[in-house]
Amino acid sequence: MREGTGRVKVAEAAGFCFGVQRALEMALEKARAESRKPVYALGPLIHNNQVVGQLADMGVRVVKSVSEALGGVLIIRAHGVPENIIKEAEALGIEVADTTCPFVKRVHERARELRAEGYDLVIVGERDHPEVAGIMGWVDGQAHIVERPEDVAKLPPLRRVGIVAQTTQTEDNLADCVRELLSRCREIRICNTLCDATVQRQSAAAELARKVAVMVVVGGYHSGNTRRLAEICSATGTPTYHIETARDVNPDWFRDLAPSDIAGVTAGASTPDWTTQEVIEAIERAVSPA
Repeated sequence: MREGTGRVKVAEAAGFCFGVQRALEMALEKARAESRKPVYALGPLIHNNQVVGQLADMGVRVVKSVSEALGGVLIIRAHGVPENIIKEAEALGIEVADTTCPFVKRVHERARELRAEGYDLVIVGERDHPEVAGIMGWVDGQAHIVERPEDVAKLPPLRRVGIVAQTTQTEDNLADCVRELLSRCREIRICNTLCDATVQRQSAAAELARKVAVMVVVGGYHSGNTRRLAEICSATGTPTYHIETARDVNPDWFRDLAPSDIAGVTAGASTPDWTTQEVIEAIERAVSPA
């Protein structure tokens, strides 16, 4: 992916992260395998409709239940799943390709350790996100979910609290939730399970947003990490637009830019370079019309 012209700047660390790239490579390997077993993904492999569509063209079918993958290969998505899902697949004799991001697996391990040590577990993350559902499954549902600091007031009385975070949360939200818990609990142990690459991506996006006139964030509308990038950029005061593809670029966003103004672009961890490149080219046409 190229940088763009002088009027379009791309944030550092935009696009596929390690975990997504790894999951995609593993899925492609199974799809191309000589065994020709049917390949199924338990839910979308990643939160990007374009990539999921490409995998479907290669024969990777998205299913909602383990039993639908009988006789084939079941791919576990990068976000991870509860432990019982993997056990169910193995009990049915289904070949499992576990593409769970290693950083997400680390959250599973830390969550279990905290529960084993007698802590009341608090997960800072999105209640309806598949990664959080997976974490809950590895501790048999014995955890409290906090999305925002104001959610802490809704928790029952807790004495010894262990904290893990969804890997794509922001540092600020985690810190704010911890601060609120500190005011209510006598003992807290924090496991910082934020993904370093995500933190760097968020920091780079904010830095660029402060320097440009308009910011465009590229990624799936269902992608939590992309939504947070958009929130972070918007919080700088720069007009920010979250889009999925180049078709969503609106020339009106750039119509009033001065000749010296710059548009910025960043992309979520599930966004392929080719999608971002198409967006860059669409913005270039909008800011420098023929």
